[in-house]
Amino acid sequence: MSDIPTDSNNVPGDPRTAKSRGLEGGAAMVQDFTPTKQICAHLNAFHVYADDPTRCVEANHYCAHVTEDLRQCLLYDSTKPNARLLGVEYMITPRLFETLPAEERKLWHTHEYEVKSGMLIMPAPTVVPDVAWDAAETAELRDVIPLYGKTYHFWQVDRGDQLPLGPPQLMGGFTSDETVRVAHAGGLEGLCKERDERFGTDHRTKAQKRKDIPPPERHPDADAMWKGK
Repeated sequence: MSDIPTDSNNVPGDPRTAKSRGLEGGAAMVQDFTPTKQICAHLNAFHVYADDPTRCVEANHYCAHVTEDLRQCLLYDSTKPNARLLGVEYMITPRLFETLPAEERKLWHTHEYEVKSGMLIMPAPTVVPDVAWDAAETAELRDVIPLYGKTYHFWQVDRGDQLPLGPPQLMGGFTSDETVRVAHAGGLEGLCKERDERFGTDHRTKAQKRKDIPPPERHPDADAMWKGK
């Protein structure tokens, strides 16, 4: 692909033409994009490869409720217009998780550490006061903390792939400071530093604000990647 131009994301192909941009604008006015219009939350965190916990990727989650027990999220590598679609994550309540076969439950991860550590954030719009947004974010993450997630990434951007190559990769979540250090020598501080600066937030402050969120019960079958299963 050396003779094919690439864009700022190192994705091969010519830049979008005025025609393509015009079609996008026109389609938004005449076509019905109902499924994507149901997106109600933007969350940001990091996923770790289930078969190689030394690798992790930042993911922007754009989430919608299918039912009160099931959410589905589109995952992107950035918040820019040309963001690459990394994969998908499904989140379910403990009630649904309990109905799954034991082997299936091993594919799902918990969110307690992500929430309580401040790693998982809901990036704030610039027009909302910090106090109001912190309250809204904390309320949202009270709902997220008991959920189990199942995540697959199709595009391994961390290794420089120009296209989504190979089979989907099962991803997991971090469960402790120790598991973060497996993937990042700088630990939680080092992993979140650039992300926090970009979004104008601080995971340490978030963790303090969430200290009163009660930890959920965690099923022993979840987070199997960290248990040698």
